[in-house]
Parts: sequence; structure tokens; C-alpha cells
Amino acid sequence: MKQFFLFIVLVRALAAIIITNAHYTGVYPTDLIANGGLLGDVLFFAVSGYCLASPKEGFGKWYLRRSIRVYIPVWLCTLVYMLIGAYVVSQPLEIATFFLWPTHWHFVASIMILYVPLFFASRYIEMTPRNYSLLAGGLLLVQLLVYLTVYDFGYYHIDNVREPMIEFLFFQAMLMGLHYRWHCKHSKNEKLGSGGGIALYLIIAALGLAGLYFVSKMLLVKLPDFSEFQIVNQWLLLSLLFALFRLFMRTESMLRGIEGTKAWKVVRFVADHTLEIYLVQYAILAHLKTGPFPFNWLLLTTSILCAAVTLRWASQNIIKRIS
Repeated sequence: MKQFFLFIVLVRALAAIIITNAHYTGVYPTDLIANGGLLGDVLFFAVSGYCLASPKEGFGKWYLRRSIRVYIPVWLCTLVYMLIGAYVVSQPLEIATFFLWPTHWHFVASIMILYVPLFFASRYIEMTPRNYSLLAGGLLLVQLLVYLTVYDFGYYHIDNVREPMIEFLFFQAMLMGLHYRWHCKHSKNEKLGSGGGIALYLIIAALGLAGLYFVSKMLLVKLPDFSEFQIVNQWLLLSLLFALFRLFMRTESMLRGIEGTKAWKVVRFVADHTLEIYLVQYAILAHLKTGPFPFNWLLLTTSILCAAVTLRWASQNIIKRIS
């Protein structure tokens, strides 16, 4: 992982933690704690946009490099899980869906599609506030048009990560990451995060938007009559993502103060293993949700981290040889 502003490392680590935590249903005393998976997803896609801004090489070479980075760990993880019987192939066509597209992990289908517009947006459009607003606003209008004409909003399913409508949300997150990379590039490194620390209004805005987002989800789940307004749920999540990025940027000076500490090494470790943590957890969660809390939590978390380290080690060795 290239060296960026430290706050983006923190955001990446938080994305991995939030996504994994959302899959811990049946682990905590109440499943209300195992929540926020879609928030973790948009953080992950925003970080992808941030980290992949301004590619220097042509599309073919760039896309191939990204494909290798994604598919090598996907193939290794899939193969191991097939060998131990966690994944079973019953038809020949399933081999393609397991190993190529869309694979067992929904993010692979999304990111391999969205890498295409991300490259061209990043390569040929400078993400100034004006350009970003025009592009993001235009995408919102297209989303609204699709929503009003072909989308079935008779029931709540807009946050289903395996439906095409989710791609609007994920690409908006990528565009936001591109914009904040432009912002960081044009802010002096020593001044980013300065100005009195974390602003209280940003904390209030983030907490308020988080509350509105989760209340809207509860209303849509409990009250089907509100389903025609479900697109608002995605817009609230985007607003929350925008506020969180502004908030995390203000932590840069504080993070520099703890860089090199054991706590920061833990954050960095999680950030560096985000993809692998995401890949290994499904089969582990399916088989190791056993025992009382917190024993079950410790067993799951330790197993996921050990498997992620092993997968990253094997993947990186293969990728280095290919490169």
C-alpha cells in the first residue's frame, strides 16, 4: 500500500472492521451490534477511489494489474474452501461464477465493473469541487430516473448488494474518494487536519446523519408503506460518507502523533489486510459461531486474522512472481 495521508489508512481499517462486524450475527448478546455493513462497503469503495486516483499507465495495463491484485487472493481462497468442502461445485457453469465473475463475493462483481468508469473519470477529469459536483449530481439524476422508471420500489431492497441498483451508490463513493484525493493533493501536507483539531460541528453532523440513516433503515424494514422512498436511504448514506471523510481528514495531525505506536501498528495491520479479511471470513463465520460471548468473538476474530495473514502472504508471493 502506497503512503498516503494517515487518515485514509484509518478509514480503510475501519471499513474492514465494520464490514466484518456486520457479519457477526448470532455472536453478540444482541444482533443490533452486528450492523452497518453497507456503511463499511461505501467506505471501502471510497478508499478505492482515493487510492487509485490519477493512473499513469494505459487502461489495459492498469486494469490487468488491478485484476491480478483482486483475483489472485480470490482464486486462492476459493480453491482452499473448495478443497475443505466449504464451497461445493455441483455444475460446470459454477466454476466460472466461483473463479471469474461474479464470484462468491459480491464486491468482486461490483469493483471489476466500476474500475472501468473509475479509470476514465480519474484519468481525464480533474476532481475539483465544481467537476465533482457536476459529475456526482449528474449520476444522482440518472439514478433517480432509473429508480422512477424501471426500479421496483414496491418493497425495500435498495441496499441489496447483489442488485444492480447498488452500483450507483458504490460508484458515488468512488467519485467521492477521487474528490478527496484531489483535495488532499491541493492541501499542504503539514496543514491538513490542522485548525483546532476535530470540529464539533462535524461530529454532530456525522452522528446526526448516522442516526437518520439507521432510523430510515428501521422504518423501511418495519413499515413497508415507506418503501417508495427507499432511495432516500442511499442518499442519507452518501451524506454520512461525505461527513465522515471531512471528519477523518481533521484527525491527520492527531494520527501523526501516534504513528509508530503499537496502537497505530494494529490499525496499519488491519488496513493492509482489508481485502484478505473480507475474503476469508465467510466460511469461517459459517462454521465457528460457537460458544458463549465473548469466547465466540475471540475464536472468530483470531481465526479470521490468522487466515487473512496466510492468504495475503501466499497471494503477495504469487503476485510478485507475476509482476
